[in-house]
Amino acid sequence: MDSEDVPVVVPPGTIPEQADGASGPADGEDTPPTAVLKQWALDQIPLPMALVDHGARAIAVNAAMERAMGRPEGELLGLRLGESGPDLLVQGLDGIDEVIERVLRDGVPEPYEAYLRVPGEPREHAWLLNLYPVKDAADRVRAMSVAGVDTTEQYRARRRLGVLNEVGLRIGTTLDLARTADELAQVSTEHFADFAVVDLLDAVVRGEEADLVAPSDEAVFRRSAQRSVIEGCPEAVIALGELHTYTAHSPPGRALSAGRAARYTVDDAHVRWWAADAPERAQSMTRHGMHSKLLVPLTARGVTLGLLILARHRTPEPFAEDDQFLAEELASRAALCVDNARRYTRERANALALQHSLLPHRAPRQAAVEVASRYLPAHARAGIGGDWFDVIPLSGARVALVVGDVVGHGLQASATMGRLRTAVRTLADVDLAPDELLTQLDDLVLRLDREEAAADEGPSGQGGGAGEFGATCLYAVYDPVSRRCAMARAGHPPPALATPDGRVEFLDVPAGPPLGLGGLPFEVTEFDVPEGSVLALYTDGLVESPDSDPNAGYALMRAALADPGPALEETCDRVLRAVLPGRRADDMALLLARTRSLDAEHVATWELPSDPAIVSRARELAGAQLAVWGLEEAAFVTEMVVSELVTNALRYGSPPVRLRLIRDEALICEVSDAGSAAPHLRRARVYDEGGRGLLIVAQLTERWGSRHTGAGKTIWAEQALPPR
Repeated sequence: MDSEDVPVVVPPGTIPEQADGASGPADGEDTPPTAVLKQWALDQIPLPMALVDHGARAIAVNAAMERAMGRPEGELLGLRLGESGPDLLVQGLDGIDEVIERVLRDGVPEPYEAYLRVPGEPREHAWLLNLYPVKDAADRVRAMSVAGVDTTEQYRARRRLGVLNEVGLRIGTTLDLARTADELAQVSTEHFADFAVVDLLDAVVRGEEADLVAPSDEAVFRRSAQRSVIEGCPEAVIALGELHTYTAHSPPGRALSAGRAARYTVDDAHVRWWAADAPERAQSMTRHGMHSKLLVPLTARGVTLGLLILARHRTPEPFAEDDQFLAEELASRAALCVDNARRYTRERANALALQHSLLPHRAPRQAAVEVASRYLPAHARAGIGGDWFDVIPLSGARVALVVGDVVGHGLQASATMGRLRTAVRTLADVDLAPDELLTQLDDLVLRLDREEAAADEGPSGQGGGAGEFGATCLYAVYDPVSRRCAMARAGHPPPALATPDGRVEFLDVPAGPPLGLGGLPFEVTEFDVPEGSVLALYTDGLVESPDSDPNAGYALMRAALADPGPALEETCDRVLRAVLPGRRADDMALLLARTRSLDAEHVATWELPSDPAIVSRARELAGAQLAVWGLEEAAFVTEMVVSELVTNALRYGSPPVRLRLIRDEALICEVSDAGSAAPHLRRARVYDEGGRGLLIVAQLTERWGSRHTGAGKTIWAEQALPPR
């Protein structure tokens, strides 16, 4: 390049200096030429600047460029832009050659962003390089000027903002504590740490209330997440899920006590410090070359929840103040998500505990059926629901099987479920027929609905609107003596019956309206059930899924019940595996009941004539039967009960009269007649000749009662079997 093609540049060393340190021209001194002033301005401008020729080689630099590069001008002249020495490229200026070529060719200025470390700087800096052409009077490009602006602070601010925006999208995507902790560790290792650990207080993981602002030495932590830039996380010395503690004098203990973040340079003294708390941790730090650590307590709403530990061993720079600020912001947002998950876990656990307390824990002792059941709550986002089931022993060795489903989710649904289950048990004790029981239950739901509507309206009588209670229910009564089953349903899915020969059918029971509509009747269906059959009662959460064919669940259930097998518990598990989707939108209840029968060895029945003299004969028949059963010890009480019940039927009832003894889990005595008048327990006066029969029966037996049948009524009494 000819010298005339290059603008005149006065080397920095030739710039005249003012005598005696004067800042301006002396009196009478002439102002320097404009060219000299321009050169001084170029040299003294605080921005690093350079002038390069068409070969992209530096032909002049200012003092700021010398300071930025850490080398004198003589060593920089002749080097290409992007070189730190002969054939030594500066890392971080990839693609700058193409930008230089375009500027020199097209004469159009271009910016270029670089992130590099200049000599003498411990950390990389962000630079905005402005490349613009130097043209002559004829608008020809003669050279190119480069001016650099250090934008590190702006870059780091943008980076922090970008990371925090990403955090808002990636951390706290679920209400799962372990996943939230892992998301925090993953974001940390992706942006500014080589190794990240999240330790949560064990009480927090269990969903308990954590009232401690600063955990004590006895506080137990659970390793909830750990991530590393090295595959397999070899730096970790504590396994995921493992419990451990931090002493008060250790760096984590000090950070937790202070309640604020702390940075440490890992030197020999600090390694010994860590080794006093956990020698294996200190060994891992030395082995992997950790040189910097950052400890950030996880605190939300004034409660310490855990600790975030960050370390560097691959990144050469130690953690700086901006890293600490970013980690604190990261931990603050993550701590809120952890606290929300903790609170949700606690509330959900309480709600599930309430719901499980309202469900039967074990099947009551009875001989009519063998039962197995399952209840599964909905997916975490859906919350708890109002599904329930029950097995209720009835008089005469019969049993009631109930399955119901309250509309909606949450504590309100569970509370309503508890009220309905209690009501069903109360109505079952009265021995109502299935259709009558559902009618009474329908009235209860309507009453709850009206009460809710009145509560929503408030004392002013405005706003709120009507309540929204609703439920479905299936109620079945099985008699092991007759092997007959009577059932009715209120908007509930039909039950399935698997017979011993391998047939499976969904019983045609009239659906009836859901509970809470009112004014519509329910119908009872009766059918014979072969001994050893399996009745399957369930809620719609088992077979119905919004994402699949509505009939697919029924087909899968039919196939799973085709061979129930001897173990009913295994059959329950097989049905769940076959039918349930992986992600449930609703809770589910399943009740399987294998029917049994009571044969002549367990039941004795006599038809009695309407003659008062038959009372003594009835006592003899009962005593003889007890002798056959080997229950002679119960003969005195049983004969007295038979005498009182038969006398009561002959005096106040209508023929025919029937006496029946059943040996089940208890000894049951029943007397039936065609009358409809229900007996009343009363206390006779001193001179009354009668009125003491039922009082005697009530005192001699464990429980007694009456039930209406299609042919009249039955009075029954149960007494415990004597020990064998």
